[in-house]
Amino acid sequence: MGGPSRRAALALLAAAGGGFALGSLHRPARLPGPVAVAAAYQTPLPTPRRGLNVFHLGHSLVGRDMPAMLAQLAGEGHRYHSQLGQGTALRQHWYPGLPVQGFASENAHDRFRPAHGAIGSGDYDAVILTEMVELLDALKYHESGPYLTRWADLARGANPTTRVYLYETWHGLDDSGGFLARLDADIERLWVGELLAHDLSTAPPRPIHLIPAGQVLARVVRAIESDPLPGLARREDLFALAPDGSRDPIHLNDIGAYLVAVTHFATLYHRPPLGLPHRLLRADGTPADAPGAAAAALIQRLAWEVVRADPRTGVPA
Repeated sequence: MGGPSRRAALALLAAAGGGFALGSLHRPARLPGPVAVAAAYQTPLPTPRRGLNVFHLGHSLVGRDMPAMLAQLAGEGHRYHSQLGQGTALRQHWYPGLPVQGFASENAHDRFRPAHGAIGSGDYDAVILTEMVELLDALKYHESGPYLTRWADLARGANPTTRVYLYETWHGLDDSGGFLARLDADIERLWVGELLAHDLSTAPPRPIHLIPAGQVLARVVRAIESDPLPGLARREDLFALAPDGSRDPIHLNDIGAYLVAVTHFATLYHRPPLGLPHRLLRADGTPADAPGAAAAALIQRLAWEVVRADPRTGVPA
């Protein structure tokens, strides 16, 4: 999933970009600073009054199960489609000629819809975009800011009411910079200071809003590691097991996917997730491993606190 081990491959892909007629997109010499960014988010979004039609574009940190969980939390009227890859940059999704690892397997389901046609159709109330990690590599080799804006402009141009979101993810448990340290630093430095700021530099008709899943993950990790709960006592308890039984350092398990789905729900619907169901189904219809009642309540409470506290979510404080 797009970690430091991919750097050599990404460099080769970037060097080969001319073969796909990519060129180099414009990056402003100076991006908007924190004051200008804050000013763009002074006015919250109106609260949705009905179920939303949502499109997810990204990779395996979106996955199939999280959007399915979000649909169950949102209830009747919520619909969704997606286009996914494995470790996939927004630039790779933009050009059909660029290889997307795992494209066939990740999109072998009835919720798949090709991204250009879907986002350009104007059919969606919300379009949720995310970038590959290592995010520093994505910025260096894949022009993340310009391609985030390209996708956002496609959605904004197709429908003046479509809301565009950037889903903030996380780096691996084994990241050399420290798992929590990266979450603390990268939100302002990279997700906002590079990606959202680049879009704002183009004077868009509507800003991209933020789904701060990485920040909720950090809050939950700190909470459980200071006051453990049954079944949820350390950060590893939110991450999946690899086929060989070792801990996957980047992909979440069902409880982690629940955390991300709750964060999406709070951001998209402007509603506190307190008391929402915590026994849900995976995308294939099998029961997901559920957090205990206390763990679910903690996840719901902290997600709502984080989402409400950040004006970039568009949710009224």
